[in-house]
Amino acid sequence: DELSAEHVLVFPGGQVALQTASLACARDGCRSVVFTPGYQSTVESPLWAADNGGITEIERRPEDGWRVDLDEVRKAIRGNENTTKFLILNEPWNPGGILMTLETQSELIRVCRENDTIVLCDEVYRLLEHEPSGETRLPSMAAAYEKGISAVTMSKPWGGCGITIGWLACRDLSIIRKLIDVQYFGTACVSRASEIQGRMVLASSDFILKERLEIIRTNKESLRIFIEERYREWFSWKRPNAGAIAFVKFEGPWTAEDLGRHLAEVGISIKPAYCFVRKVGVKERGLVDYF
Repeated sequence: DELSAEHVLVFPGGQVALQTASLACARDGCRSVVFTPGYQSTVESPLWAADNGGITEIERRPEDGWRVDLDEVRKAIRGNENTTKFLILNEPWNPGGILMTLETQSELIRVCRENDTIVLCDEVYRLLEHEPSGETRLPSMAAAYEKGISAVTMSKPWGGCGITIGWLACRDLSIIRKLIDVQYFGTACVSRASEIQGRMVLASSDFILKERLEIIRTNKESLRIFIEERYREWFSWKRPNAGAIAFVKFEGPWTAEDLGRHLAEVGISIKPAYCFVRKVGVKERGLVDYF
């Protein structure tokens, strides 16, 4: 089915869009599935919904290449007395810059469809796949699944952070109506000036994306040389294949948090793993060395 204007809601930024989706879909006793480590809003936002049913956290593990564990997804969705009706993904995945395969996406959708589970996918790094021909690009969740919601923002692929425009897309108009009911009380009106600026940026989308990808590929190669050749005894990673991000392990004598403090003294900023995992559990999950 085609997506049209009636299937899209515009917000003042992607953050508000994610919050609105969770407030609308994770309420009334609904339990949600989230993945950790992950961008904070994709992990915690269901807990902000009224009368939410809590969250089931599924770990993405370095020893598995940070892949989504479909067995864990099946267990989470089919358990909990059939109350799990909302799942949040982040693909390409932040913080790792890893993109799941089409086969994984298709099977995850099949499992969710069987249980009538809504899938919200934060797709802010979509269109920034590293392969020149884009062959690793997945269908948007809104296009691939009738109960899929795609969250998009101007800030990542197009570098339009100051425009503060984001949107949600979904083919199911009953879900769109639920989103509108929540949107009305928080962000009923979006800046017209921002919308005009957004249209101007999108008119030059191909040029901007090409330039962004050239920068990403150049920086990725520099980082690859740094990690895999020059200082391989100090750092390791699962090489990313999408987005402008990577999750790196420090193999030295400090934790990533310690490393961050030392780097901050010379003006270098990193985000240790605790930024992507709820504070309790970073050490237990073996992520203290990641940033």
